[in-house]
Amino acid sequence: MRLADEVGPDRLTVEAIAGAVGLTQPGVFRHFPAKQAIWEAVAEVIAERMTTAWDDVLARPGEPEDRLAGLIGAQLRLIQATPAIPAILFSRELHVANDGLRESFLALMRRFHGAVAGEIRRAQDAGAFRRDLAADDAAFLLIGLVQGLAVRWSLTGRAFALEAEGARLLSVQLGLLRGSSVAPVDSEALA
Repeated sequence: MRLADEVGPDRLTVEAIAGAVGLTQPGVFRHFPAKQAIWEAVAEVIAERMTTAWDDVLARPGEPEDRLAGLIGAQLRLIQATPAIPAILFSRELHVANDGLRESFLALMRRFHGAVAGEIRRAQDAGAFRRDLAADDAAFLLIGLVQGLAVRWSLTGRAFALEAEGARLLSVQLGLLRGSSVAPVDSEALA
């Protein structure tokens, strides 16, 4: 993942991987039958790190809003600790060539969405969040916050503290979830 961050996942070669771990290219292929298998192993590591962090947050006692903030914070900390994650998750080239990898990441994102939406529902049931919002839609907005921040952080050369900026913007979004109802925007107005 360090190499994917340095050169980009789409330009990462087996030769570079071999050099970084002190093997020959054929030596790498003794452990992984194809480059696709390397990326699938990377996906397993990412999934394990994410699900462990999410499970730790979800096991905490307390209010759903606190766990929701914990889920977003955990995701931002993982990205900050492993900056290659967004590039790997959003690499069109990797996904086009590897249906299994794409499906693995899609399942991972569904799981994160489910955890976020579940905490939103619990907060709604407790009366902390507006009930007129669909929890699934609100979860997509919060996930979009993470994704947008990751892109901006990357484009700015990691020029700001990702978790701190996330906490600031999350507080804005949580305030909207707590607030009064808002009239929906007509989709034709966006055209």
